[in-house]
Amino acid sequence: MALVSPRRIELAILLIRGEKVILDATIARLYGVTVKRLNEAVKRNRDRFPPDFMFRLTKEEFYRLSARGTIHLRSQFATSNVKQGRGGRRFAPYAFTEHGVAMLSSVLRSDRAVRVNIEIMRAFVRLRRILGSHADLARKLAALERKYDAQFRVVFDAIRELMAPPV
Repeated sequence: MALVSPRRIELAILLIRGEKVILDATIARLYGVTVKRLNEAVKRNRDRFPPDFMFRLTKEEFYRLSARGTIHLRSQFATSNVKQGRGGRRFAPYAFTEHGVAMLSSVLRSDRAVRVNIEIMRAFVRLRRILGSHADLARKLAALERKYDAQFRVVFDAIRELMAPPV
């Protein structure tokens, strides 16, 4: 039995800047550590996390996610809208790409972190396979569309809408 359900990990993977990423708070929860501990370990090993492994969200990205209720920001002077714990965050979160998550396993070496990391890597692989099959389907659809004339354009457009990821 998996330590963390594959579905939970798949739901944690977000698409930001065209990259599949997991936010630091989500990874910390999965690993069973605090966000502060996770980010301290990353800061101590900053040279292991180049920009294609990890980046900090911009204010716009952060507010777009916080508007959806994904993350909360804590003000130095105002009260947070988060009910449990010490409130939200003071800084925008870090987003870890697949390579960044892999590098975390060399920084956080608890048994739980290693096992969860394996499950996260498997989730990224599953996601890549799914996206690859969608690309194959899109290529086949384009070939069929070229083969047949405009009489089926409505059908092809409807299929493309069904293939589009949810907004």
